[in-house]
Amino acid sequence: MAAPGARSCNLSGLLPAQTSLEYALLDAVTQEEKDGLVYQYLQKVDGWEQDLSVPEFPEGLEWLNTEEPISVYKDLCGKVVVLDFFTYCCINCIHLLPDLHALEHTYSDKDGLLIVGVHSAKFPNEKVLDNLRSAVLRYNITHPVVNDADASLWQELEVSCWPTLIILGPRGNMLFSLIGEGHKENLFLYTSIALKYYKDRGQIRANKIGIKLYKDSLPPSPLLFPGKITVDHVSNRLVIADTGHHRILVVWKNGQTQHSIGGPNPGRKDGIFSESSFNSPQGVAIMNNIIYVADTENHLIRKIDLEAETVSTVAGIGIQGTDKEGGAKGDEQPISSPWDVVFGRSGSEVQRDNILWIAMAGTHQIWALLLDCGRLPKKNEIKKGTCLRFAGSGNEENRNNAYPHKAGFAQPSGLSLAAEDPWSCLFVADSESSTVRAVSLKDGAVRPLVGGERDPTNLFAFGDVDGVGINARLQHPLGVTWDKKRNLLYVADSYNHKIKVVDPKTKNCTTLAGTGNASNIVGSSFTDSTFNEPGGLCIGENGQLLYVADTNNHQIKVLDLETKTVSVFPVFRSENAVVDGPCLAEKPKTLPKLPKSAPGIRLSPVAASPGQTLQFKLRLDLPSGTKLTEGASSCWFLSAEGNEWLLQGQIPSGEIESISNQPTISLQIPGDCLSLEAILSISVFLYYCSADSSACMMKGILFSQPLQITDTQQDCIPPVELKYIF
Repeated sequence: MAAPGARSCNLSGLLPAQTSLEYALLDAVTQEEKDGLVYQYLQKVDGWEQDLSVPEFPEGLEWLNTEEPISVYKDLCGKVVVLDFFTYCCINCIHLLPDLHALEHTYSDKDGLLIVGVHSAKFPNEKVLDNLRSAVLRYNITHPVVNDADASLWQELEVSCWPTLIILGPRGNMLFSLIGEGHKENLFLYTSIALKYYKDRGQIRANKIGIKLYKDSLPPSPLLFPGKITVDHVSNRLVIADTGHHRILVVWKNGQTQHSIGGPNPGRKDGIFSESSFNSPQGVAIMNNIIYVADTENHLIRKIDLEAETVSTVAGIGIQGTDKEGGAKGDEQPISSPWDVVFGRSGSEVQRDNILWIAMAGTHQIWALLLDCGRLPKKNEIKKGTCLRFAGSGNEENRNNAYPHKAGFAQPSGLSLAAEDPWSCLFVADSESSTVRAVSLKDGAVRPLVGGERDPTNLFAFGDVDGVGINARLQHPLGVTWDKKRNLLYVADSYNHKIKVVDPKTKNCTTLAGTGNASNIVGSSFTDSTFNEPGGLCIGENGQLLYVADTNNHQIKVLDLETKTVSVFPVFRSENAVVDGPCLAEKPKTLPKLPKSAPGIRLSPVAASPGQTLQFKLRLDLPSGTKLTEGASSCWFLSAEGNEWLLQGQIPSGEIESISNQPTISLQIPGDCLSLEAILSISVFLYYCSADSSACMMKGILFSQPLQITDTQQDCIPPVELKYIF
């Protein structure tokens, strides 16, 4: 129901006025002009005889992250509110979350802003509160979320697209709508001016909304939402993408952890294992002690060298890309939400794997990263390191076609290779079309296998039906793996909570394991056991075992294909690799206070683009006849007051062990910058004594480095020298 004295409405009522505003903004040059146009628009909309008022949240809906249900016209009165209409499977909705996180970081409920997620499910599985609760935790959503399972608010407002944002004024009055992803600039512009406009009129209230986060009630767990898994057939190891802990685990078959790389918090940093970080990694592939990782929310492909114990970036620039062609060198090529990776060869005459196939969920395509020179079907020789599209137009569809670039995928999320004849194809779990497809390695033709229907634009042909070809029904499958021994394909039918098996010769699809209920039962047989949104799987032990990443149960389950039994794979702590609990932030080091006498040096501004790494070389000289004090830790610290986002995932401090070999400090500009200007402070503390140790002292110095963030890719920036003579 609408507020008393207001007119019930839908989004079309905003369209004429907002369209005029958006055209005017295109011609505006300065930020001052843009701010003025939005302010004038708000004066116009706020002066309408009747508000375009959003309906009240229906009674009886289930809420997450709140102490109690929220009312638009009681709790949200006096707030600028962003309603996020989303469904948790949707890659576009996932892409929008960093923008919402950044907005929450900038404005709080005390400032008058609140974000409310309105979950309007696409799939039946997504209507279940427990499944939505897992998604809220998995994507670190910390604002209130209402489970509008019947999409009643969606229908009343005539929302038509996931995601859609609606910005409300302090009376529940609709002000703006933003449809789809990629509107961060306007989201911040509209929100900031709305807060100013209503604050100027005394209509903003600073009251807090009772927030109660589900994640705060979770016990520690060795795994958190593991997304994908693969087997190292040479060394008796498993590689697990421990997605919720933002790390990669390398685990022996007895469950002992050999390496824990990254985590427990998200970040984007290359380097030695102890420094490296990931952000919700998914697909993993291992060969010759090298692991390639689909670092999904960083929009990168990472390379882990287990011998050198280092992590590097081989594709992507750390910012979500929109390019649907590719062709640049990997680390210069923007990519979008890679979800799985698998090795392959560019031809039957090639003796070793020289291609990394990528399920590029964000652009609905299959891409290739050339690990060595090679050819793709119908293409000339391609240089090593090139990253480019292989199949998919980029349109979100279930379109099969003999021409790979005319085919359409819908959020491909799982890959498996059947290189041998007669198959010679990539199998693709195409999640949003609820299908499994095959891409020929000989000519790139995309063909249907199971699920979906003949209309390529219908992405709602889902269900849970065993059958042949399009008569079979899946629900958002996320993983596939090829059983070379039996010539069978196993499918993680994620939203049906089942493992299914497909015979590609007959296209017959049947249930192998799971009851269809989302729970965690290890039964006496496959059909007695249950799963909860399994996301990945792989074959091991020469076809005897099927390892399943049982994502929402935070487990790896093992299916013995010969004895038809199910067990849980243990993950143990080991002496040289610690397994962390869920998302526990490390206790920050306390920043010592600089002496009042400490000099401050302001450096010349540096221009840098997101993803670039800056280096600062310490060049400090002690007074003659002195040395660093033994047993006292001389050190450096980074800080960025008011711009703490700059230090996310960075190494914020370090020791200075020798004056003759002083450290170089690295800072990688985050991919998601919340400001175009920031000041990085580098505090240095030196403890030194006279040569005979008769007198010791501590001295400090503060270097201030102004940063100017620009979208223009900068040339290689020379190291900044931090010089000072004490």
